[in-house]
This record gives sequence, structure tokens and C-alpha cells, in this order.
Amino acid sequence: MPFSFIPCSGSSKDPKPGPIPTRVRALEERAACEITFPRLAGYRYEVPAERVSATFNADSHLVLSSQDIPTRTELEPIVGQGEIHTLDDLKRRRENEIAFHLSRLVLQQYFSDDQGNGKPWLFPQVLKIAKHWLADCVRLKDNAFPQLLLLHERAHDAADRIYQAIVRGAQEGAGANGQPPRLLPILRPYDHLGSTRYVDFDTTRHVWSTRPDRCHVSHAVCDTGSWEEKLAQVLEDDDLPVLRYVKNHNLGFTIPYTINGEEHPYIPDFIAVMDDGHGPDDPLNLIIEVTGEQKKDKAAKVATARTLWVPAVNSHGGFGRWAFLEVIDPWAAREAIKARLKSNGMERIQKTPGVCGGAARIRNTRIPVWTIVQLQQLGRTPDELLADFPALGPDDLAAAAEYYRTHRQEIEEDILAQEREP
Repeated sequence: MPFSFIPCSGSSKDPKPGPIPTRVRALEERAACEITFPRLAGYRYEVPAERVSATFNADSHLVLSSQDIPTRTELEPIVGQGEIHTLDDLKRRRENEIAFHLSRLVLQQYFSDDQGNGKPWLFPQVLKIAKHWLADCVRLKDNAFPQLLLLHERAHDAADRIYQAIVRGAQEGAGANGQPPRLLPILRPYDHLGSTRYVDFDTTRHVWSTRPDRCHVSHAVCDTGSWEEKLAQVLEDDDLPVLRYVKNHNLGFTIPYTINGEEHPYIPDFIAVMDDGHGPDDPLNLIIEVTGEQKKDKAAKVATARTLWVPAVNSHGGFGRWAFLEVIDPWAAREAIKARLKSNGMERIQKTPGVCGGAARIRNTRIPVWTIVQLQQLGRTPDELLADFPALGPDDLAAAAEYYRTHRQEIEEDILAQEREP
């Protein structure tokens, strides 16, 4: 139907022009400041043994109910006959089919290498574990039935619980050879490497013009107005060994994390490439998060970055060295970054009562620092040590050497104590 707007009485005001957008882009003349980063889809553990076992705990248990999945739905249209939809067809599926489906999902999702090659010979062992999990760890409420695990979301949740139980079994089974499961990244299949070279967008937000010799991108977008701007100023100061940096806005750099059983992308604030003493050819890629308001998901984001993303990428070895830093007060960021660089590598050394006699050891292994030092004193080269201990990487050897340098007497006493044992 044709219609027209009739103007009301009174004069109309011309609309005010909006803010002028700023073009934020990678500049070709700053190509030397380009930063590349891996793009992950998730994380997996490489279980070294060809025989797998599982250790179930409270986290392995799953309660199925009809609270989130209705098992009966009544449809009453305005015109026509009503219908009742149920999940009877799903309920008639055999329970063995559930175990087979979950086992296949575990193998496909977690036991494949970067080229997609799986380990089908592990299927009988994983199937046995899946049946054990179904029998002991699944509890039904209301009108729920186990075949609900064949639904996509539930199946992936179940597969993850089974896989985590397998990882725990491998960790507990790691003996004196010090070969626990190796944490590795699951890379995106077609775009696993991101870069600052692709940044090009317009924004009306407040921006900070970056230094030409520090940043590949023309501006840093300041989401909160002052915090990101302050940190950009700190990263451009000459008293920090910053080689280059970038604000992570429309960059495509995300860290996958899970909260309440749902996967989400976490977008940290900055990537800063630092010279932490290894020289400009072997820099440290430092992920920096400026923490403002404490939200309930912030702890999950930070924990994932520290305990999954960084260890997985460093274990891969093909994307350089990475670390994570959370800055609570941007006005104290300079001191926080200096302290992080000074302590870099020391977080790889652990002491746990009852493990390796309480001696200093490489994190998440049973390899004492004194073992590495003693073998080096006996003439073993770094390449030979990495071959002897596949769970270790070059950064672990560097951390052991640094710990020996700062705790020489402690390590030498550990070596003497071992030599005195019959």
C-alpha cells in the first residue's frame, strides 16, 4: 500500500555529522615489525605409550537429565492437527552404539597428528575405557536415557571427559623415565598462521598513533580509553627491550577456552616481541592482558592462556617462544614486564614433596635438574639430551641451566647425594 510521511509542524534540525573514522592498517614501510602467531582450534595431549589406561575422578562424572534436552514436545498449530514429537527413535538405539560412537570421536579428535593421521589400533582400548565410563560415571535423572549421548553437544562433552581420564591415567603411569603426556596445540586446518600484515579496518574509537619502528600497524585501538593507551606508551619506551608490538584488535588472534562446558574465543590485549636475553633472533613473544573489571570468565581465560595455550605452543616448537603476563595496574606495567622477563624460565622448575625426593625438577615431569646437569657434565650435548628425554624442549634445558647457575650448591649437593647411594 503506498504511503507517505507527513512532516509535523515546527522546524527540523539538520542531523549532526558523526565522528570521523580512523583507518587502522598495516603499513608496508613497517614490514620489519611484522608479528606472526599461531591460530589454534584447541589442545590435545600426545600420549607416548601404545597402551592407554584411564583414571576416573569427580570431573569424569556426568549427569544426564531432561532439563536441557526435552524428550517430549507437543506442537499445536493455529490451523491443522497437533503433533507430539518424542525421542523414541533415538532411545531405541543400542547402548553398544554409544560406546562405539564415543570411542571413535575420542580417537578422531584427540589422537590424530597435525597431518590428520590417527591411531586406529588404539580403538579396542579406548572402547573398553568408554564402556567403563558409561557404566560407572554416567547418572540418569528424570526421563533421561544414555542414548542422549549420541546428540552432538553431549557426545563431545562425553568424549572430552573420557579423554581427560586417559590423560590422567598416562600422567600417573609416567614412571622414572619422565615421559608424561605431551601437551600440543590443535591448529586450524587452513589458516593456522596469522599475521599483522592483514590488518585493515576503520574505527571511530579512540586510537593511539604507534611508533614506526615498534609497530607494524598504524594505530592501537584503545577499548577502555586510557588503559590500553598507557600500556602502548610503556611498550614504546626505550627502557624496555621491546622489538615490536601490536594491539590485538581485528587481528584474528584468539585463545580458545571453555567455561561451563561451552567453548569461547578469548581475545588478549597485546602481543609484544621482547629480547629477554636470547638475542633478537630468538625473541620472547609476550601476550599481555590488561585486567580491568573482574568478570567471572576472566579467571578461566587467564588460566587457559597460562596452562594450556602457552605450554602447547611452546611444546610444538614451530612458532618461537611464548609467555603470558596479566597486568592488573597499567601504571605499573613497566615493572611487571621487567619482573616477568627477569623470571622467565623459572616457572619451568618445580619442587613437589614426595616427587623426585622433593628435588628441583622440570615442570610436569619426573626429570630432576641434577640429572640434566650431571649428564651435561659427563659430556651429553643438548641434542642428545632432547633425544634421551622426548618430553623436554630447548627451553627446559635452558631453564635447568639457569636454575643451576643460581642454585649451584643445591644441585651439586643433590648430585653428591645420588652418588653416595649404593
